[in-house]
Amino acid sequence: MAEVSFEDVGKVYGDGTRAVTDLNLGIEDGELMVLVGPSGCGKTTALRMVAGLEDISEGVVRIGDRVVNNVPSRNRDIAMVFQSYALYPHLSVFQNMAFGLKVKKVAKGEIDRRVRDAARILGLEPFLERKPRALSGGQRQRVAMGRAIVRHPQVFLMDEPLSNLDAKLRVSMRAEISRLQRDLDVTTIYVTHDQVEAMTMGDRVAVMRKGELQQVAPPEELYDHPVNLFVGGFIGSPAMNMVEAELTKSNGDVQLRLGDQALALGPETLGTRPALADYGGRTVVVGIRPEHLRDASLDGGAPDYGRLRGNVELREGLGSEIVVHLSVNARPAVTEDVRELAADIGDDRTVTESEPAQESTLVARFDAASEVKEGERIEIAVDTSALHFFDPETGLGIYDEQQKGAA
Repeated sequence: MAEVSFEDVGKVYGDGTRAVTDLNLGIEDGELMVLVGPSGCGKTTALRMVAGLEDISEGVVRIGDRVVNNVPSRNRDIAMVFQSYALYPHLSVFQNMAFGLKVKKVAKGEIDRRVRDAARILGLEPFLERKPRALSGGQRQRVAMGRAIVRHPQVFLMDEPLSNLDAKLRVSMRAEISRLQRDLDVTTIYVTHDQVEAMTMGDRVAVMRKGELQQVAPPEELYDHPVNLFVGGFIGSPAMNMVEAELTKSNGDVQLRLGDQALALGPETLGTRPALADYGGRTVVVGIRPEHLRDASLDGGAPDYGRLRGNVELREGLGSEIVVHLSVNARPAVTEDVRELAADIGDDRTVTESEPAQESTLVARFDAASEVKEGERIEIAVDTSALHFFDPETGLGIYDEQQKGAA
């Protein structure tokens, strides 16, 4: 095993396109680091530079103590798992898993031992004589994993390995990969566009945007303390609601004005986010996670909860909860960060909108006991202690002078 480090790494293609800029990131020995971000953010390019499949334009990449900028891929002691499986269709499962070892002229007995050990770990023992065409998608992906495992590499590199699987299989396979990585304790860099995968699998998660690292932190810290509006909007499903509000102070009380409504903020809000004190009378972007909006008719009147009124536009019953889309009189946040996030999910309304509307659609996760109906005007309980605040000009989270969670 080995640490992997990027030191001021950049990638510029021959046509002048810059894919990665000043990437500084250390992956610890035995850690599963997830690189996540929208399409074109540079995460796969960064992975391919570690693999030796892309030249490094600037900076240094190390595997362990060795600078590998000019080391051929075959000599880097890494194993890569691709999105496409890349199995040889004419070879059996055993032969596919053994292929790399045969190329390296490993002894036949050692090859047999390693392949059968990996097959046992991955549940592939009954399929060793089958060809890839006789396997399911999940089984093919396990063969690709097995081919990497038998090499006993210092580092695993995984490039969106689950993207070709159906939704149910992806859930089981990500759990399987996480378990396998923990058992093998091999340093792993995992690239994905799926932030749910990132949050459930990574020891730490590195969020990238336009070739630049935005934040690297454990999943819980990314979720609770996003360094900027982009990270806050990208991490979370359903996504964070973002609206504009004016912060007002009167007689020691702090309120948020959202359209024709107001939310009172408790003293603990300023206590945990002292930099908010400088925003009195100014507009801020307020981020509200869907789980921090509740059906007020079911709420017990917890002191940290304020109230908003909104119209129920859509109700989606999921069994264990209800996802409710609510129209609220509040101006939606439309910044460059928000436009990029919207473009990533194909929401052309926000991308092309020239004048922000005065109504915002908030997505809430209500308890399954809620009986709200489409078309109703209801009261919504808002957990004001869990709100997020961002500067509309810089996009940075408003915490304190150090901007907690910065990359």
